[in-house]
Amino acid sequence: MTDAATVSHVFDVDQQSFEADVLQASLTTPVLVDFWATWCEPCKTLGPMLEKLAAEYNGAFRLGKVDVDTQQELAGMFGIRSIPTVVLVKDGQVLDGFAGVLPESQLREFLSRHVQPLEAPAEPAEEEAVQETPEQAINRLQQAIATGPDQPGLKLDLALALMHAGQIAAAEAELAALPANLATDARAVRLRSELDLAHALKDAPALAELQQRVQADDSDWAARDQLGVRLLLEGDADAGLEQFLVILQKARDWNDGQAKKRLLAAFATLDDAELVGRYRRRMASLLF
Repeated sequence: MTDAATVSHVFDVDQQSFEADVLQASLTTPVLVDFWATWCEPCKTLGPMLEKLAAEYNGAFRLGKVDVDTQQELAGMFGIRSIPTVVLVKDGQVLDGFAGVLPESQLREFLSRHVQPLEAPAEPAEEEAVQETPEQAINRLQQAIATGPDQPGLKLDLALALMHAGQIAAAEAELAALPANLATDARAVRLRSELDLAHALKDAPALAELQQRVQADDSDWAARDQLGVRLLLEGDADAGLEQFLVILQKARDWNDGQAKKRLLAAFATLDDAELVGRYRRRMASLLF
C-alpha cells in the first residue's frame, strides 16, 4: 500500500484520532474511510485507486485509512465483516459505502453522488458578460427545452432559474421531475436546501416583527428560527447563522433538532467558504 503519510489528502486513522479526524472533520469536508489490511490482496488494488482519486479531487474529500489488524475495535464499531470496505462520513454521519473492489468508473460514480472535485478558480473573462435576469433565463431555457427535450440538464437549469425568480412551486415541480442521475447533482442538492429554507418563511411575519418577538422572549425558538431564515435569505448570512447557533446551544432538541438541520441547509446554499468553515467549527464545538 502507498504510505498514507506521504499522500496529500490521505491519512491514517486510529481509535484515538477517529472523533477529531473523521467525525468532526467531516462537518467541514467529507471523509472516505478505507478499512484494509496488509495481507488483503484486493486492498492492494483498491487502495491506490482511492488515493489517486483523493489527489484528483483536490481536497473535496479526505481519505482515512484504517488497518483492521491494528484497529480491531474501530472496525468492530462499523461492523466490518470483509475487506476492503469503504464508508463515506459526512456531517458527522455515515452517508454511504460499499464493500469489495469497484472499477475506477464505478468509484467515480459513487463519489459523484456526494462530492465534486475542487478546481482552481476560472480566469476572469476579458469582457463582462451581460447579466441575464431570472425571467430572461426562464424564457431562454423553456425555448431550449422545447427544441431539445432530450437534454435533462436544461431542466435543472430551469429549476434553478425558477427559484431565482421566486417561483418556488414551479422550481419544486421541475426538481421533482429530474432523472435520478441529476437528482443528486451538487446544484440540485443546493436547490433542495434553498427550497427547504424558503418553505420556512411561508406565512412568516416580517423581519421587524420577528426581531421584536425575539427581543421580548429570547426563548421563542419558533420566532428565532424564522428570524434566522429570513436574515439568511435576505443577505445577512452571518446574523442568520447566529440565530441557529443560539437555538443549538440552548435548545438542541427543539423541533426534532431543527437548528442543526437549518445550519446544514444553510451551509449547502452559501458560497462563502470562510464563513461556512467558521460556523461549521462552531457547530461542531457545540455538538461534540
